[in-house]
Amino acid sequence: MVEEEDSEKVRRLAELKALLERRVKEAETELEGLRVLLEHVDESLLAKGFRRAKALEPRPTVTEKPAIRLEEHEQVVPLKTSGGSLLANLYIAENLIRVVPAEDKSFNVNTPPFMAFLVERVLTKMQEKDREAVEVGEIPPEEILSYNISRDGDDIREITIKNVGAERARELKSTIKWTLEKMCEKVQAD
Repeated sequence: MVEEEDSEKVRRLAELKALLERRVKEAETELEGLRVLLEHVDESLLAKGFRRAKALEPRPTVTEKPAIRLEEHEQVVPLKTSGGSLLANLYIAENLIRVVPAEDKSFNVNTPPFMAFLVERVLTKMQEKDREAVEVGEIPPEEILSYNISRDGDDIREITIKNVGAERARELKSTIKWTLEKMCEKVQAD
């Protein structure tokens, strides 16, 4: 009886350890994305003639929730189904892509093939490739691809992908369109 209780405790501890390791990895990925974002803001401020952002006092406008709007340097690419229905708008700027679902669409992060294909097989693999490139000195660490999925519960509000070159932007455009189409088909079939 005591051995069963001990093995159950060990099993629960192992599950907890796996959960904690996954959460740490997620937090590290988010932190990396925030650092890249901060660097981008610093570079933008320097280009406008300001001091480095870390030398400035924090201002409430910096922490405001970003509105979905077209910046002057962004290009809008509508992603549509083969039937012409709008899936999402892609906002493309230099080294940055934002994916904003159409107002009449609701994409759940748990709907296949979002996590298994787009996140794990495409975005995570691109990150791993960039990390390898950093290790051999091909790119600096701040140029590693990073992404953030803004959600409202499980519904995707916006996907932001940073450090995207022109070639990756083309690849991601078609990959994201395919993924969203398949997600729509999956939801309609259920």
